[in-house]
Amino acid sequence: MKKLTSFTLATFLVAACASAYAAMPEDFIAIGDLDPSIEKDIRYFGSNNFVGTKVTGYEAPKCILQLGAADALVRVQQAARERGLTLKVFDCYRPQRAVNHFVHWVKDDTDTKTKAEYYPNLGKDKLLGGYIAAQSGHSRGATVDLTLVDSSSGKELDMGSPFDMFDTLSNTEDPRISEVQRKNRYLLRDLMVAQGFAPYPLEWWHFSLKPQPYPNTYFDFVVR
Repeated sequence: MKKLTSFTLATFLVAACASAYAAMPEDFIAIGDLDPSIEKDIRYFGSNNFVGTKVTGYEAPKCILQLGAADALVRVQQAARERGLTLKVFDCYRPQRAVNHFVHWVKDDTDTKTKAEYYPNLGKDKLLGGYIAAQSGHSRGATVDLTLVDSSSGKELDMGSPFDMFDTLSNTEDPRISEVQRKNRYLLRDLMVAQGFAPYPLEWWHFSLKPQPYPNTYFDFVVR
């Protein structure tokens, strides 16, 4: 039998992993198939995001989640609609290849075209870790980024900072936000927590189902 070199073995393992995560697992679903009333603004499918371009791994503007997380999100939507509101999702399942795209972008210090809008008070070297991780909970399939929309006006509630703004202003408890903005953040948080999602204090829009269905797996199938 031919002996495998370390390079050949590494290549084999990468190929095996890619094959393992090439197809969407059977217990993942597009949220639109469960509840079409949940609004979608999948930012990484287009260029309206901190990278400034379509992100690798997004071939359709879909919110895909593990079924347990999807069911819980539908229950959040039902509670929101009772208040005259609706959910709008920005990102759900995120392929590992998309996370790799983010990390590559962070390391390119020549690309700063989105700085004024998304990270006005930080250098790119400060983004990796607290804001952008080499592995994301989104890739486990039970984390979602979202906001609330007033159903009568169609306008997003004022949360005090835009989605994906890398600044302490996006921290749920930042003292600079107004009372109305704080009330809106708390409303989103309370609706999500009531259905088993845990908030991420650094980002008012970020919630993860607890316990995680796949706590140690980072999927890489394409959103399509």
